[in-house]
Amino acid sequence: FRIMAGKVKWVTDIEKSVLINNFEKRGWVQVAENEDWNFYWMSVQTIRNVFSVETGYRLSDDQIVNHFPNHYELTRKDLMVKNIKRYRKELEKEGSPLAEKDENGKYIYLDFVPVTFMLPADYNLFVEEFRKNPSSTWIMKPCGKAQGKGIFLINKLSQIKKWSRDSKTSSFVSQSSKEAYVISLYINNPLLIGGKKFDLRLYVLVSTYRPLRCYMYKLGFCRFCTVKYTPSTSELDNMFVHLTNVAIQKHGDDYNHIHGGKWTVSNLRLYLESTRGKEVTNKLFDEIHWIIVQSLKAVAPVMNNDKHCFECYGYDIIIDDKLKPWLIEVNASPSLTSSTANDRILKYNLINDTLNIAVPNGEIPDCKWNKSPPKEVLGNYEVLYDEEMAQSDGADRDLRGRPGQSPGVKGSRARDSGKPVLTTWK
Repeated sequence: FRIMAGKVKWVTDIEKSVLINNFEKRGWVQVAENEDWNFYWMSVQTIRNVFSVETGYRLSDDQIVNHFPNHYELTRKDLMVKNIKRYRKELEKEGSPLAEKDENGKYIYLDFVPVTFMLPADYNLFVEEFRKNPSSTWIMKPCGKAQGKGIFLINKLSQIKKWSRDSKTSSFVSQSSKEAYVISLYINNPLLIGGKKFDLRLYVLVSTYRPLRCYMYKLGFCRFCTVKYTPSTSELDNMFVHLTNVAIQKHGDDYNHIHGGKWTVSNLRLYLESTRGKEVTNKLFDEIHWIIVQSLKAVAPVMNNDKHCFECYGYDIIIDDKLKPWLIEVNASPSLTSSTANDRILKYNLINDTLNIAVPNGEIPDCKWNKSPPKEVLGNYEVLYDEEMAQSDGADRDLRGRPGQSPGVKGSRARDSGKPVLTTWK
């Protein structure tokens, strides 16, 4: 398995044995003896080097990599929000029914990201919003970090005064000029199961952005907190109550090493169907799919759609007690480390199915192929959205509204030619 100029390194948290087993199955490990072609599994830092003008690397037609050059347009917390806001404004200018608002000025179909500001840039705007509802709780996150690092909750302006240089003018500087933060309205009414907060980790594979073609992995999971949730302000500092990241929860006294505090998505669906009913459960998952497609559409115009690239994203979704899903963030390098036996099986299959789509039949990669693999190689993936197919069917439906349902209903099932289908954007 040849490494480009000795400069490419494994993703730090990846289970090398899982990848190597997959590569061996395809005969790719023998590539070390035959340097005619290559397949790269790179970290996000290495991708920057590969596509940097200074390095002089140029990928040939038989070389493919597992990140888009500027994936951070979606996977940096601040840029994701910025691109979604831009996308909504553009649709509004076009008069698209997608950008419709209710009587309170809230987007009906595109309200899926919590109110968010960038710090230090939007500090004054944040203060203005905070004072409208002084009892609200907000969550601060560094833009460029993962695994819950640097995150904390606030419910008073005084709690971020240590970042403020001059409280009289409300100007704001961060502790480090290099590190920006986002501050988002905290979802303080999460759906609880067993009294505990959880979020969804869903895997989405993008093979091309223009035209957009993406796949949803069926085997996502829920990550539970180890301590029962309480909105009490006295527990704002207890990250075992508020943050679902395994990197944090595994240090808790109540962490279970057998199941890892995880549920499969199929178990969640079964639970919701039995407690809330099948119809609202279907609506919830339709809305989650809708959120994912719209977030990808938001970044597609600015994404460097290099033909050598594909990418598997880790989407983090929180569901509130009204069964409304919220997009929290998107990860460029979702952890492939396994914390349980079931985890290892899931992630082995995830890698296997991802590679089968990126390089069908384990053949020599060819970045010029049309990136539309046959259905039999999808494994546990299913096509979530195919822009080319949508256009050839007559129209890209989500740019013409969502027929088959009344304007005020989002995510309900529609019928097409007598067959039940996911909502109209598909």
